[in-house]
Amino acid sequence: MTSHDTPDGRHTRPESGRRPRLARELLLVAGLFAAYKAGRMLSTGRTGEAFANADRIWDLERALHLPGEGLVQRLLLPGPGIGDVPVHAANTYYAAVHFPATVAFLVWLYLRRPGHYRWARRVLTVLTGAALALHLAFPLAPPRMLDAAHLVDTGLAYGPSVYGAAPAADTVANQFAAMPSLHFGWALALAVGMAAATRSRWRLLWLLHPLATLLVIVGTANHYWLDAAVAAALLGAALAVVPRPPAAARPPAPVRDLPRPRPAAGHAGHAGHAGHAGHAGHAEPAGHAEPAGAGR
Repeated sequence: MTSHDTPDGRHTRPESGRRPRLARELLLVAGLFAAYKAGRMLSTGRTGEAFANADRIWDLERALHLPGEGLVQRLLLPGPGIGDVPVHAANTYYAAVHFPATVAFLVWLYLRRPGHYRWARRVLTVLTGAALALHLAFPLAPPRMLDAAHLVDTGLAYGPSVYGAAPAADTVANQFAAMPSLHFGWALALAVGMAAATRSRWRLLWLLHPLATLLVIVGTANHYWLDAAVAAALLGAALAVVPRPPAAARPPAPVRDLPRPRPAAGHAGHAGHAGHAGHAGHAEPAGHAEPAGAGR
């Protein structure tokens, strides 16, 4: 690919790299997802360890003077005039936005920003692999299962829920993989990726997605505050080790009409002087001269 000069003289380079083959990418992403799901299920039988770690995390958050997760949940639970709309919306966001938003993010990058797609895919791979290792090393029961938290399992109470009632019988998801929160980690990666791949003045509004995700995962009692903090730290490490693609080029600035050049002062004065000299040196025709004896 070649470089280009913008009309205002700036030198820019288009995004490097060709679009990866679609079939290869689909197989790669499907394989990574299958490996992740299989790995998560390896820690489903460690119930006692998961609850012991939950007690430790709860005590650590109180020692750090973090606000209780119940502070957010109380904003979602049914109240006068609003019914169960907020909690139902939060449960729906938790269940329905996580995967579709990440898939849409990768598809858009694949079609519009191939270089950024490779970068984002690698970052998500590193983040998810590190999260899987931590899930296996540190099984953690979510706060909705912890008696000391006094929180409501909003998914089971108000729906919709993505988890089965009994963690040991849940063959779809590992309910003891609370730390780190990949809901928050992937949402934050999406926001960072879109902000890096675009140059709109509104691109920082993508951060509203991880902010909403944070309130949802805590308010529904599926995650602790520290689950999100660890996910953010792992994402930061992934961003540090994966080389960044070239920045998206800014759109060229419009070229305005240039003012017409004004004549130089020396040329204007010379022209004016020549004009006056021409008029001064213009003689009356001989036929119009006054006769010698006219006044006599």
